[in-house]
Amino acid sequence: MPNPLVSTDFQRLLDTRLREVSKASMFDELSKMIPTLYRVIASDSAQEEFYEVGALPDVPLFTGQVEYLSMAPGYHVKIEPSEFAAGVQAERKLLDDKKYAVLDDFAAELGRSMARVDEKYGVRPFAYAFSNTFDFMTSEENVALCSSSHTTKSGTSTASGYSNAGTSALSKTAVAAGRIAMRKFRNDVSERIEINPDMLIVPDNLYDTALEIVGSEKDPTSANNAINPQFKRFKVVPYLRLDDYDLNNWFMVDSRLMKKFLIWLNRIDAEFKTTVDFETFMVKHSVYRRSGNGFTNWRWLYGQNVS
Repeated sequence: MPNPLVSTDFQRLLDTRLREVSKASMFDELSKMIPTLYRVIASDSAQEEFYEVGALPDVPLFTGQVEYLSMAPGYHVKIEPSEFAAGVQAERKLLDDKKYAVLDDFAAELGRSMARVDEKYGVRPFAYAFSNTFDFMTSEENVALCSSSHTTKSGTSTASGYSNAGTSALSKTAVAAGRIAMRKFRNDVSERIEINPDMLIVPDNLYDTALEIVGSEKDPTSANNAINPQFKRFKVVPYLRLDDYDLNNWFMVDSRLMKKFLIWLNRIDAEFKTTVDFETFMVKHSVYRRSGNGFTNWRWLYGQNVS
């Protein structure tokens, strides 16, 4: 692609005989998912750090003297937003002589490009949910978001209620099993906690299948007109960008906890600048942004890494 934009590369824009000139950016971009999935935080620091404190164990029977309970520390997470920047420069002659309005708003074009980059990073915690390599965060636990190896510092057993990763293809049986698995999640001292899975996040490839599972009052696979326990239990969210990574992986979510523990940091909102180069008269436009994402707890999600 030409850089800078000059008249010799855009001769057609100087020709008044064209019936119409359109921009590729007139196509609608994909839906913005970050506001739907993340807790968006406006940050004023170079990095944000998060820490958890564990829960107290059960109060024992009183035997004549108060027993003092202990509390374990949790894990530390640091999210450090990254810098993003780009520019567009155009020849003064081209802007003066063009006959169509297609190059009139570079700031808007740069804004669309920056928003698209945000959304591409927004999907990555799901796309790489089974990897402990993160884009913007460091985690003291150093375990994948979806894993069978989650740990605690309390010393209690993690034999049950600490796995949020499976390998089951999307089906009514897998949805039912995933819900039960999430309902069995435990806190850092191995006590049962209240988890209410209410959302399925799926690639567009699985959207119809997910709707069939949760959208019918009666079990669509039963000849006996049995009820469908999953009817209206889950909101189905098709995440089109997931299709760019895998067509079969899917996720069950407690949406209330997701909005608490899945973090998007806006350190610097998109800033736009325009200048004219004194030597060449090139008109230059730029955008600058700092942002990042991460998670502070895994108990809002159950991921299926389907082979």
